[in-house]
Amino acid sequence: MQVTQVTNKLQWEKVCQIRKEVFVEEQEVPLSDEFDKHDQDPNTKHILIEIDNQPAATGRIRIVDGKGKLERICVSLSFRKKGLGKLIVKNLEAIARDKNALAVFLHGQTHAEGFYQSLNYQTVSDVFIEDGIPHIVMEKNLE
Repeated sequence: MQVTQVTNKLQWEKVCQIRKEVFVEEQEVPLSDEFDKHDQDPNTKHILIEIDNQPAATGRIRIVDGKGKLERICVSLSFRKKGLGKLIVKNLEAIARDKNALAVFLHGQTHAEGFYQSLNYQTVSDVFIEDGIPHIVMEKNLE
């Protein structure tokens, strides 16, 4: 297993492959909504996990109002239930700490609420719809 902060085009293409598979194909998020201006912002950091050179999981983080915002966290279907989601979150939290963020937050899909709660995230919003999918805002202090 290899966990990498994305720094080159090949790694970025693997990130895109995972996100298209999970969000666009599986969850039917419009391609135009999945990729945005933040993807290429140099302040946005992407994590890629590969297993046997196969793209398996990804996520990104950017700092918003002094907090780390975890986004686009996903695991390819064939690699689920192996702890990769937790590994992505932990790596993104480490980046937030390196940037002196005292907290992180995310817009989590409601079906993943229990997963994030198991990582000490607290739900801080009512349910809202994003790209046709029910979400909640969740936060975690890093102190």
